[in-house]
Amino acid sequence: MRALIEANQDAYEVVLVISNRPDAEGLGLARALGVEALALDHKSFGKDREAFEREMDAILRARGIELVALAGFMRVLTPFFVRAWAGRLVNIHPSLLPKFPGTETHARALAAGENEHGCTVHLVVEEVDAGEIIGQAKMPVLHGDTQEMLARRVLALEHELYPRCLAQVARKL
Repeated sequence: MRALIEANQDAYEVVLVISNRPDAEGLGLARALGVEALALDHKSFGKDREAFEREMDAILRARGIELVALAGFMRVLTPFFVRAWAGRLVNIHPSLLPKFPGTETHARALAAGENEHGCTVHLVVEEVDAGEIIGQAKMPVLHGDTQEMLARRVLALEHELYPRCLAQVARKL
């Protein structure tokens, strides 16, 4: 999120951050960077995931948001939200998709003996981590790499790749 806000891009401006966790550190950080930040606690909606997403959708539309970038939003979105924002809903994933969708990507890359790893920015579709790839950044897996080492290096790649890819999508809107 910070990388997206601080990126020197002419194609987009981050104007709102929403977290489903009221205690998320990103809320305070966004405010400190001059961006409106809202907590929308998914727990207050019980098990009704779509009701939570309908409220989030209403907030986004009321503020005239045109593009949604997921950053640390660790929930699978319902078909309602994905369809409502089709082509304007972007995510970053810590693997070279289509390899290793879902979680534990670094451990899975190491267990598979991969010699290359990285991250992917993609459009969100109903199937998890299966949307059109907008961009990827690659790096070698080094002898002795641990999950933590890979995670740190991939995160650095994400901070470079995501703002560029988000700008690319924004320019097409």
